[in-house]
Amino acid sequence: MSALTEMESVVLSGLDVAWVEILERALSEDIGAGDITTEGSVPEGARCIAELVFEEPGVVCGVALATAVFRRLDHDVRIDVLVGDGAYVAEAHTVVARIEGRARAVVTGERVALNLIGRLSGIATATRRYVDAVEGTNTTILDTRKTTPGLRVLERYAVACGGGTNHRSGLYDAILIKENHIRIAGGVGEAIAAVRASQPGVPVEIEVESTAELDEALAAGAERILLDNMSPELVAACVERVAGRASLEASGGVTLETVRSFAETGVDAISIGALTHSVRSLDVSLEVA
Repeated sequence: MSALTEMESVVLSGLDVAWVEILERALSEDIGAGDITTEGSVPEGARCIAELVFEEPGVVCGVALATAVFRRLDHDVRIDVLVGDGAYVAEAHTVVARIEGRARAVVTGERVALNLIGRLSGIATATRRYVDAVEGTNTTILDTRKTTPGLRVLERYAVACGGGTNHRSGLYDAILIKENHIRIAGGVGEAIAAVRASQPGVPVEIEVESTAELDEALAAGAERILLDNMSPELVAACVERVAGRASLEASGGVTLETVRSFAETGVDAISIGALTHSVRSLDVSLEVA
C-alpha cells in the first residue's frame, strides 16, 4: 500500500486518526504488493454494485470503517449507508450498505471490510445482550482492557454501540490497584497510600477479594472498589456493608445467565472481559449484484 494521497486523506478525515491507522495496517497486511487474483481476473475498467449484508440478526457496528476501506481503494466510490451503527438488525439477510465503484477496488477490499464490521458488530451484539439482561436495574455494563492488541479503540467503540460503557482506556488514564500491586506494596492500605502520594487528586479504584480487604479499602478512602470473583450473595453483602460510601464494581466469572443476579444486588457496575475477548464475529457478507 502506498501512503495516503491528499484526496484520500480528505475522504477519510471523518474517521478518528487511530481508526485510519488500523485501516491502513489491515489493508497493507492483506494486499501487500498487490491483489494478484483480482488483477488477473477482473478487467481494469470494470465497475460493479455490491451490497453489504447482515446474514444474521445483531447490532450494526463499523459501517463507516468498512465503507472507508472501499474509499481508500477507490476515492470515487459511491456508498449508500442504509443502516447506521448502533441500530439493531432483526432480520437475516438485511442490506446495511450499497457500494458502487471500480470492481477491482470492491473485490480487493471485501475481506478487510467484512473482518472489521463482523468483529465490531459481534462485540456490539454481545454487549447489547448483557445490557438488555440488566434492564430495569441501576447497574452499568463495563468493558475491560481484555481487548485485541492494537484494536482497543475500535472494540471500545463497539461496546458503546451496544449500549455498554467504557472503563479506563489504558494504564495511563485511571488508577486501578489490582492483586499484584497489593502484594508488592504490602497490603491494601499501603497500596492506596502509595498511589495517593504519587498521583494526588486522582480517584482510586482497588480490587478486593474478601470483606476484610473491602473494609481496609473503605478505611483507606478508596472512591471505587472492584469486587473480584465474588458470588452474587457475597456481592449483595458487600453492597449492604459499603452503604454508599464507595462505588462498587463486580467482575470475574459473570455470564449472560448470571449477570442479572449480580445486577439485582444493587452493585453500581459490572465489568465483563468476555465482551471483547470471547465474542463471535457476526456473519456479514458482500454480494456483487
